[in-house]
Amino acid sequence: MRSPQLMSAGDTAILLVDVQEKLLPLIDRGDGVRQRCRYLLQAARILNIPVVATEQYPKGLGSTIPELAEFIASPFEKLTFSSYGIQEVRTKLGELGSPKVLLCGIEAHVCVQQTAFDLMADGFRVYLPIDATGSRRASDKEVAIDRMRGSGITITTAEAAVFEWTERAGTPEFKEISRLVKEN
Repeated sequence: MRSPQLMSAGDTAILLVDVQEKLLPLIDRGDGVRQRCRYLLQAARILNIPVVATEQYPKGLGSTIPELAEFIASPFEKLTFSSYGIQEVRTKLGELGSPKVLLCGIEAHVCVQQTAFDLMADGFRVYLPIDATGSRRASDKEVAIDRMRGSGITITTAEAAVFEWTERAGTPEFKEISRLVKEN
């Protein structure tokens, strides 16, 4: 029996928050955030983990960057900072029935943080891979992570999440994940 603290492929959904064309270049260490988000989405595809995505005011900030967009159906447009503030996201996550949500994206201190708190308030267990989350200023990200950690959100990394989802070696999925880990 696994600890309820751990995620699995069967009980987790990913919520990709606002990794958009005009916003990502402004993010501190944005290339690393982009790469780790892509890594998570690649693993999610291998392990059949559902992915939900949002875009903040795409008319002004552009679409989800192409290398991530290929992993998502169609992102939900929003004007609220919290992704959970839009009915379509609440409905989709409810349909998926996953009690755990891994949040990744930008900005950590605005949309990601507000989404995390709203998810928690509705009963979800929230996981935040700090290497797949960013802000324009490092200090804003640092304070947001401290605040979320102190409020009960589980802080993790992309690789730790992928290995929790995978659970064991010796499976066909592990072979694909192992290749993915070596590439990243």
